[in-house]
Amino acid sequence: MAELKTQRTGASVRAFLDGIPDADRRRDCKAVLRLMQRVTGLKPEMWGTSMVGFGLYRYTYASGHSGEWFQVGFAPRKRDLTVYLMAGFDGLEPLLARLGKHKTGKSCLYIGELGDIDTAVLEKMIEACVIRLQHRRG
Repeated sequence: MAELKTQRTGASVRAFLDGIPDADRRRDCKAVLRLMQRVTGLKPEMWGTSMVGFGLYRYTYASGHSGEWFQVGFAPRKRDLTVYLMAGFDGLEPLLARLGKHKTGKSCLYIGELGDIDTAVLEKMIEACVIRLQHRRG
């Protein structure tokens, strides 16, 4: 199987965030950055041209393909601020119910504006994701 296109780049996270044209989205992204730094205790890294990730975990699919990806991260998108919780949402239903206005994908949480959600609940979801991925290693 081919290598993933999206890799860690070494680019400046600060420069990326400062370059977000929409002031509200830029403010929300900087708030999520601070939240993820506090929860993970890790340094943010750019993945590709538009994703900010924290930590690493190794995955292996049933096909045998394996790789590395960030544990949690986010990306400003045109419609939403996308938060990546790579452990998924199984078991997080009670938190999702209290989160506020959002949509989900397999490992993606789509938020229109940070003010639409309870950031304390988001913090608990990020913590749960990091803990779950750390236990998978052990």
